[in-house]
Amino acid sequence: MQWIATERISGMVPAPGGLAFVQDLLNSTSDRLSAPTHKYPDLLLDLSSAQEWLAAAVKSLGEAHGVDLSVPSLSEKDLPHLREVREELRRLISDPTGARPTLLVAATVTIETVPGPRFVTAPTGEGWRWVASAVLTECLNAQQDGTWHRLKICPNPQCVATFYDRTRNNNGVWHSTRTCGNPANLRASRARKRESAH
Repeated sequence: MQWIATERISGMVPAPGGLAFVQDLLNSTSDRLSAPTHKYPDLLLDLSSAQEWLAAAVKSLGEAHGVDLSVPSLSEKDLPHLREVREELRRLISDPTGARPTLLVAATVTIETVPGPRFVTAPTGEGWRWVASAVLTECLNAQQDGTWHRLKICPNPQCVATFYDRTRNNNGVWHSTRTCGNPANLRASRARKRESAH
């Protein structure tokens, strides 16, 4: 599997299963994702890079579920909607008790009979609607299997990468303690020392 948006971030490991699709969409941004040496390009900025990202992400999503998925074609009109989906998801993860996303996208419900029967969801629609449907499907799946709450956004304002918290108690804060946590903790420590000196 190849999650090109997430894997370009140093030290980042993709979330398990289809939740990595959601994580990859969130990490496709450039507004905030940065490193001391360079800024990542926004993969949804132009049609060519968006279609390239989507082709890789859909292939990986299919591999995660053991199915072949057709990659939807995007148009220029899809790009603002994709970026809106990304930002609504970011707001939801950043403030889970705040305003809810306003996206209303249909997801087909099919019945899987082996080993079943059990209900599973599958994305529908064209262009950005398919992507939004796939994202909502994976968010629902992650809620059901208990992994949704482990998807977090790094609080380092120079980073804000979306990461999957693999700590035992789900108490991870930084996407990387070395690149984001240690510098922030050092700054906080210095600020406390300056404060106590006054």
